[in-house]
Amino acid sequence: MKFITRLFISAITVFVLSKILSGIHVDNFVTAIIFALSLACLNAIVKPILILLTLPVTLVTLGLFLFVINAALILLADRLVEGIRVDGFWWALLFSIILSVFSSATDTALTSSEK
Repeated sequence: MKFITRLFISAITVFVLSKILSGIHVDNFVTAIIFALSLACLNAIVKPILILLTLPVTLVTLGLFLFVINAALILLADRLVEGIRVDGFWWALLFSIILSVFSSATDTALTSSEK
């Protein structure tokens, strides 16, 4: 149930950010849900592999390279899902930072409400 809640909140965040940021275009809310689901799958499968492969760069940049990995995963999800378009790397980077902040806030709120 927690996964579905997080997925739905991510989809809402994606849809709202597409209305705020001019470089992110989402056709409808169903597309945002599909994008959030594909991004969750990529984060579960591809992200650990990329982190392992780029570990030296991540250590040298004190973890800041993880933002680049997140932006790359957003661009990859953009290619996989029809109906969403990210205009470039910098838009994907900004989008990933904002999405990460909202996801962290959501996780904090969900875990504090369980206690």
